Amino acid sequence: MGLSALVVGGSLVLDLALGEPPRRLHPVAWFGRLVGTVDRPWKRPAVIGSIAAAVLPIAAGLVLAGSVLAAGRVDPLAGGLVGALALFVSTSLRRLLDRVREVVTATGEDLEIARERLRALAGRDATELSAGEIRSAAVESLAENLADGLVAPLLYYAVFAVGAAATGAEPVLAVATGCGGAAWVKGVNTLDSMLGYRTKPTGWGPARLDDAVMWFPARVSAVVIAVVLVRPRALVAARRWQRDLASPNSGWPMGTLAAGLALRLEKPGHYVLNAEQDPPDVADAEGAIRRVAVAGLLAYALVGVVTWY
Repeated sequence: MGLSALVVGGSLVLDLALGEPPRRLHPVAWFGRLVGTVDRPWKRPAVIGSIAAAVLPIAAGLVLAGSVLAAGRVDPLAGGLVGALALFVSTSLRRLLDRVREVVTATGEDLEIARERLRALAGRDATELSAGEIRSAAVESLAENLADGLVAPLLYYAVFAVGAAATGAEPVLAVATGCGGAAWVKGVNTLDSMLGYRTKPTGWGPARLDDAVMWFPARVSAVVIAVVLVRPRALVAARRWQRDLASPNSGWPMGTLAAGLALRLEKPGHYVLNAEQDPPDVADAEGAIRRVAVAGLLAYALVGVVTWY
């Protein structure tokens, strides 16, 4: 499993060095354009959305897995390099941290710019949000996207790669299988982020599938955050606050970060986490960014160790 661990390390190096490929070259952007063709009136929108949720992420996984396997048939090292690239495009850490930092910095300089930047990070109307509420939204997205954009792909990469290796698959096939798993869950998350709203007739299937596949990664993300903060009891608070959220998963990483850093996180009109505390100021939000960065690196390290052994 050494090759699988090297793929994890290579994807981290690419993330730290590049952050994210240009949009015109990003496979997730290509996948998003494909998903966009589903977002239109249908006679049976729930059925179409459910079919898309079942088929499109699997297709994405097969494409990336096939690319890794084809390169690996030429040379195992080439398979590992393509695998690192495939895992890199399925995950995101540096770009997430940069986007949140841009929003937080803008709240201390120009609220209109902060509101505009928040729209690319959080799906809520920022028109009337105060500086504290904007920072709250940024920190909430930071925690939630740690789970969606990093921990989930890494976790499914490990599960699929280790599972394949346990059946006796050769290292390149294990890597290809792991990359397919990471691409699959990235596809599920992308479908949910684009279609999984009550206002979208096609959104029921993508939202339900995302709820199911993110059950475990959301809770793992909360544990990783609690470890970094050295606040294990934050998980107890997160579990209690989770009942107030419509999502069965997002409250875990958000609540753990709120409790561990003693911050009030609020989506006006929807929920309040840690209501007795104050909303994050700039220093609080910057501290959250640093902690989540460490949590992300820890996730990479843990998956690297698991796949190595």
